[in-house]
Parts: sequence; structure tokens; C-alpha cells
Amino acid sequence: MSNAERTAQQLIDLEVKDAQLIFKTVWEDLEDEIGHANLRFPKELILLGGAPGSGKGTHTRYIMAARGLTCRPIVISDLLTSPEAERIKEGGGMVGDKEVVAILLRKLLEDNFRDGAVLDGFPRTKVQVECLKLLVDRINHLHNEFASTPLAINFRRPTIHAMVLFISERTSIERQLKRGREIEAHNVDVDETGVGSLIELRATDLEESAARLRYQVFKEKTWDALNSLKELYHYHFINAEGPIGEVEENILKELQYQSSLELERRTHDRIRSLPLAEEIALHARQELVRRLDSYEIEHNELFVRIVDLIRDRFLPIITRHALSGRAHVNTEEELFQDPLAISMLIDVFSERGFHAVVDKHIREVPETVDLTTGKIHTRAKIIYRIQIHFKPSEIRRGHG
Repeated sequence: MSNAERTAQQLIDLEVKDAQLIFKTVWEDLEDEIGHANLRFPKELILLGGAPGSGKGTHTRYIMAARGLTCRPIVISDLLTSPEAERIKEGGGMVGDKEVVAILLRKLLEDNFRDGAVLDGFPRTKVQVECLKLLVDRINHLHNEFASTPLAINFRRPTIHAMVLFISERTSIERQLKRGREIEAHNVDVDETGVGSLIELRATDLEESAARLRYQVFKEKTWDALNSLKELYHYHFINAEGPIGEVEENILKELQYQSSLELERRTHDRIRSLPLAEEIALHARQELVRRLDSYEIEHNELFVRIVDLIRDRFLPIITRHALSGRAHVNTEEELFQDPLAISMLIDVFSERGFHAVVDKHIREVPETVDLTTGKIHTRAKIIYRIQIHFKPSEIRRGHG
């Protein structure tokens, strides 16, 4: 091992030791304050990192929607509001790891983050990465410890996603300065008109040198820290250079639900025999075509009668309701006493782009009365109520 390699390894060892010391101190403080059984952390953590100007704030709502989270994201920079922390941030630097970890863990214990949380800006350093590993280890330990107790639901196996939005230095600087100009203009309007609220303006959004330094800090410290998560957790690298819609599409695709990775093993084993919706839908069209062809070849007479019935009786009613996209037809058609006829009706409508639902209702209708005994004889009246749904007509109104 060369001197350079030895020095690098020593630095890594030192960072690991620092992280272990920091985490141990923070964890013990939490245990003393709230108790071991109350250390209830989120089921899911989404670690959102990215270069300055990459759009973390813009895309957070799409990330949360993809994972079904409704709580507000935890923005690390917003948590660190002490005067000392503000001075460090204004200079383009970062607040100490111990302060970040302590504040974050306390925040994660709040009840509204029980199902999951988006962490905007964590981890940013290798020490924070090590603290994250230690946190996940502790949560897993708690999961195993309480697995067979009434408190098990509060200590679920954690799911960790690391998501990195990446842009080039040039794009980062352009977006930071553009944001600064827009906020500056907005604040001038607020001052002059008294309408609206002032928006915080970062010093790094005003000067190119400061914006460049902020990006370089990201590349030199945060980038390596985020990349080190590749081998540990679900890792999603998003090229954020493109249009917003394109980036959001990539995000949603990356964060698709993966039951085998996220459910408890016994839960997944219980439901895995049931097919996924997309598996059923994948072959639905081919099956529809096969059935329609079989009707034509094997049940031609009945199929012809169903098609004629739809054309002559149903389509006039559907046409009258074209604006609403819904039509209801009640019929006593004896043809539908054959279950195959109902299947044909539904399949023909499906092939033509409609969605049909058939309900069968039986009513007893008085037919004769025995004048001697007073007994009323009835017959069964079968009514088929058919609901047909389709895309409604689009009305275009001109402007007068």
C-alpha cells in the first residue's frame, strides 16, 4: 500500500470512528430522554440529494406522490436555523455532522413521519453516511427485538431509497443565478406594492463565484457520500438536465412500488400467489380478441343477434347520451337468459371502447288470482339493467 493509499485509509477509518462516536452520543441522549420502546422511526426513508439548482424542491411532490407520502419533506437546511448555522450556510459551508444528526433523528421520531419521510439534503458527508448506516442497523435491531410483541407494528423493517438529481456545473450556476434574479425581482415588487410575502434570497444565488463554490462543495463532499450508498440501498440516479416533465417521468418510473423488497417476508409470501394488475392487463387484449373470434366461428347465430341488438337498440340510446359518457338501458330481452349472450355483449362493447356492466334483477309480478282461496299467482319478471360508460364528447365553446 502506497503512502497516499495509507493516508486515505486512515482518513476513512477516522471518519468511521467519528461517526460511531457522534451516533452513539446522539442515540444515548434520545434513549435517556424518550425511552427505548419509543424510538419509533419511519418505515421508509427517501434520501433526496442533488447539485444546487437540480430541482429537489420542485420535484419533491412527485417523489412523495410516487410513494404515497403525505407529510411535509424534511429539508435539512431548514432544520438548522441557529445563528451559527446560518453564518456557516451563508459562507457556502455546511453545519457540523453532530448537529445535523441530532436534529434529524429527533425530527424523524415525530408521529406524522411514521409511514415515511423524504430527507432533502441528507446525507451530505461521509460521516453522515456512516451515521445513516448505524441508524438503519438500529432500526433493524428494534424490528427484530419487537417482532413478536404487541408493539411490532411500530418497528417495521425499514426501506431506504437514495435518489440523486444530477446536473452539470454550468447548468447549476445558471439555475442558481436565475433563481436569484427571480427572487430579487419578486422581493422588489413586494416592497413596492405591499402585496405578497418576501422570499429568502441566498447569497450564493447572487454571485457567480459563490454559486460555483457551492457546486464544487457538492462535487467534492456530497457527491462521493451519495455514491457510496449504491451498494447499500435502493439507488436512483436521475439526470435532471432535461425539461421538468421528463425528469418527473424518470422519477416516477424509478420509484415504482416493489413489493418483494419492501413488504415483510411473511406478508409477501401470503399474497404473492395473487397476480399483479399489470400481469392481468398484459394479456387482456389478446384474450378479448380470442373470445370474439370464437363467438364468430363457434356461436355465429347468437353472435349475429347480439351485434344486431347492440346496433338497433343500444346505440340510439348511447348516442343520445354522448355528452355525459354514460347510458343506462333496462331490457327484458329473453336472449340474455343465455349467460354467453351477456358475455358477448360485454366483450363487443369492450372491443369498441365502451365499458359495460350488467345487473340481473328478478321481480315477482302478479298474474292471476284464485277467487276461491284468494291466492295470488305470480311469475318471475327478469330485468337486465345495463350501464354503459365511455369517453364523453368534448364541447368546444367559442369566446364571444
